[in-house]
Amino acid sequence: MTRTHILGFPRIGAQRELKFALEAHWRGDTDAAALEAVGAGLRARHWALQREAGLDFVTVGDFAFYDQVLNHIQLLGCEPARFGFGTGQTDLARAFAMARGVAPAAAPTCCGHAGAAAAPAAAAPHALEMTKWFDTNYHYLVPEFGPATAFDHASSARLFDEVAEAQALGHPVKAVLLGPLSFLWLGKEKQAGFDRLSLLDALLPVYERVLGRLKAQGVEWVQIDEPILGLDLPEPWRQSFERSYWQLARNAPRLLLATYFSPLAENLRLACQLPVAGLHVDAVRAPEELTGVADWLPAHKVLSVGIVDGRNIWRTDLDDALARLRPVAGKHRGELWLAPSCSLLHVPFGLQAEPQLDAELRSWLAFACEKLGEVQLLRRALAGDASAGPALAEARAAIASRRASPRVRRPEVAQRLARRMAGDDRRAAPFAHRQAAQQRRFALPPLPTTTIGSFPQTAAIRAQRAAHRRGALPAEAYARAMREEIDRVVKAQEALGLDVLVHGEPERNDMVEYFGEQLDGYAFTANGWVQSYGSRCVKPPLIYGDVARPTAMTVEWTAYAQRLTPLPMKGMLTGPVTMLQWAFVRDDQPRQQTCEQIAWALRDEVLDLERAGIGMIQIDEPALREGLPLRRAGWKAYLDWAGRAFRLCASGVRDDTQIHTHMCYAEFNDILPEIAALDADVITIETSRSDMELLRGFGGERGLRYPNEIGPGVYDIHSPRVPPVAEMVRLLRKAAAVVPAGHLWVNPDCGLKTRGWAETEAALANMVAAARQMREELGLGRQAQAAVATETAEL
Repeated sequence: MTRTHILGFPRIGAQRELKFALEAHWRGDTDAAALEAVGAGLRARHWALQREAGLDFVTVGDFAFYDQVLNHIQLLGCEPARFGFGTGQTDLARAFAMARGVAPAAAPTCCGHAGAAAAPAAAAPHALEMTKWFDTNYHYLVPEFGPATAFDHASSARLFDEVAEAQALGHPVKAVLLGPLSFLWLGKEKQAGFDRLSLLDALLPVYERVLGRLKAQGVEWVQIDEPILGLDLPEPWRQSFERSYWQLARNAPRLLLATYFSPLAENLRLACQLPVAGLHVDAVRAPEELTGVADWLPAHKVLSVGIVDGRNIWRTDLDDALARLRPVAGKHRGELWLAPSCSLLHVPFGLQAEPQLDAELRSWLAFACEKLGEVQLLRRALAGDASAGPALAEARAAIASRRASPRVRRPEVAQRLARRMAGDDRRAAPFAHRQAAQQRRFALPPLPTTTIGSFPQTAAIRAQRAAHRRGALPAEAYARAMREEIDRVVKAQEALGLDVLVHGEPERNDMVEYFGEQLDGYAFTANGWVQSYGSRCVKPPLIYGDVARPTAMTVEWTAYAQRLTPLPMKGMLTGPVTMLQWAFVRDDQPRQQTCEQIAWALRDEVLDLERAGIGMIQIDEPALREGLPLRRAGWKAYLDWAGRAFRLCASGVRDDTQIHTHMCYAEFNDILPEIAALDADVITIETSRSDMELLRGFGGERGLRYPNEIGPGVYDIHSPRVPPVAEMVRLLRKAAAVVPAGHLWVNPDCGLKTRGWAETEAALANMVAAARQMREELGLGRQAQAAVATETAEL
C-alpha cells in the first residue's frame, strides 16, 4: 500500500493572515482570544487542503504562533528561569516574552510603525537567541540549557488541543514532534563546561508522557523529526539514538522518524535499524541513498520517500521521480509513503495568488498547494492509474518548455564568466595599507558609530511605494517623496551624532527583492511570502535564467544622500551569496555558476558607486554561513566559491575605498578563517542576543584573531525594547577585551527597517552615548586615532 502525507505546511496563511493577526495583537489592538481564533481558522483551512488533495493524513503540530522550537520549549516545560514567569501568565504571553524580549504585561507596538513606544527596559530580559534552522532562511529560537534545567510534560497543552481540533473535524491525524536529540542539539549551554546531552535522561520521560498522551487521544502515527541525523555527529550523540528510541517506543503510537536537508551517510544504517515503525528520507537532497535505505530498512517498516522538493518552487520532473521510485517500490516489500522532502514551510502558499505571472513561467512552478497535488499524482502514476496520464503529459510539457526556453540562457553572461583571470577576486594592497589610506580619507574617531543600513519603513513609506507600483503615484512624485525621507534620515543621524551615515533605504522593499527586480534572470511573485521568523515574512525572488545588470541600481539614491552631508555615506548592497541563498534558485545548473553571475553584476554596481564618490560600500552577506553544507565534507568547495563571489564584488576598488560587510544570526566561529579571507575592511555581526559570545572567536579564542575591523552589535533590533546606555557599555567592554580599540566599531545588530522611529532614535542615542563613554574609559580621543591604529596594526 502507498500512502501520501506531508511533513508540515506553511502556517502564515494564503494572505499572511497570521502575520497581521500577530502584529495587531502585539500593538494591543486585539486580545489573545482573537489571535487564537485566527490560528484555529488557519489550521482548519490547511487541514482541509491536505484532505482535499487526497492525502491520507493531516499533519498536526506544525503550526506555531512564532516558532516550532519555541512551542517545544513550552511543551517540554523548560522555559528559562531568567524570565521569571509566574503562574498568572498564559502560554501565549510567555512565548512572546521569550521570542521578543518584551515583558508579558507590556503591549508593544507593531514592527515597522512610526512612533512606536518602547517597552520599559527594566521590565524585560533579553529575548532568546535566534539562529538559522539548518541551512534555511528560517530562524528558530534557541533553547537554553544548564545544570538547573528541568522538564515538565504538563507545561503546555497546545499540541493536544490541536490534535483534538483536527479529530473533531473528522481528519485522520499524524502528529509531529521535534525529536529529543535534535531538540537538545539545537539548544545552547549557558554555563561553561556543561554538556547539554547530559539532560537526555531527564528529557526522555517527558517525551514518553507526551507520546503516551497522544496515544490516549487515538493518534496512530507520530512523525518525530531528527534532522540532526544528517549532520556529522559526535559519537556520544550517535550512540544515544538507539537507547532513546527503545525507551520512547514502549508506550507510543507508531513512530515515523523523519530526516531531511542532508544525506544520512554514516548514519544511514543507524536510522534504518532504530526501533521505530517507519523512516522518512530526503530523496531530493540525497537521491543516491534511496537504494541503500531500501536495502537496510526492514520490510515491516514504512519507507517514506521525500520525492517532491520542499525547499524550492520548480515543478517536479515526474518522469524522473517515477524512475527513481519504481526500483525502490520493487525492492522495499513494506509499506511505501510518498511526501515532499521536508516541511512545506519553506515555500509559498499557492500559485492561485499569482495571476500576474506569465503563462510560460507559471507553468514551470509548484508552490505548497501544488506540491500536495504532485505527491498525489505520483501515487496514482506509481499505481498504474491510467487517469493520471493527462496530468503527467502536462507536467512533461512544462519541463520540456523550461529546458528549451530562450529566456533562460544569455551567451554574453557565459562569455564573461569564461574570461576569468587569476587574481581578479583580490584587492590590490593588503589590509594594513588600505586601513591607513582609509584613516587618512575619513578621519573617524575611535569606536566609530554607524548603523547596518535600513531605517524604519513607516506606513506612509509603504503606502507611497505601493501607490507607485500600481501606477497611482507618478515616478517624479514618488522620487520626491523618497528624497524627502532620505533628507529626514540623514538629518536624524547627524542630530544623533553618528559618525558614518546611511541613506535609510526607503525606496527598498526587501534587501534581495529590490536588487533582483533590477537584474535580468529574476522573476517575482505578488504573494509568494515565506515565513522568516515570527510575523516576519520574505518574498524570495525566482532566479530562472542567467543573471546580468542592465543599469545602475543604487547610485542615484546614495549619491543624493552623500550630497546632503559632509559625513561618510555608506552605499548599501546585498552580496552575491545572500542574493543566491534568499532566492528560489534555478536547479538546471550548479549554484556556484549562478552565484558568480550575480557577483559580476554586483561588481559593476560597486565600481559605479565608487565613481560617484561613495567611499564606503557595504556588501551584506548574512546568508554566508547559512549556505554552508550540513556535512563538513562539502565545506571547502562551498567556501571557496562563495568567498570568491564576495571578493569579486569588492576587489576592483581603490585602497581608500572601504568595503564593509554584515552577517547576522548564525554560528560563525567554525568558519572564521574563511570569513577573514573575504578581506572586507569592516565586518559587522550580530552579537547582542548571545551576550557577545559570538565575538570570542573573532578575538582569537580559536587561534585566529580577526585581522580587519569589526563592529559587534550592541543591541537587538528584533525587539522594541530600548537597552539602557549601561547595558551597551557592558557589551562594549566585553568587545574591547578581545578586539583592539583601533579595530572596533559600534553599531546595532542588524537593520532598523522593522522598528518604529521613537524606539530607534532612543536606542541609537543610547548607543552613541555608550560609544562616547567607552572612548573616555579607554582614554581615546579623535587625536589618538593614529596612535591607536599603529598599536593595533602591530598586534
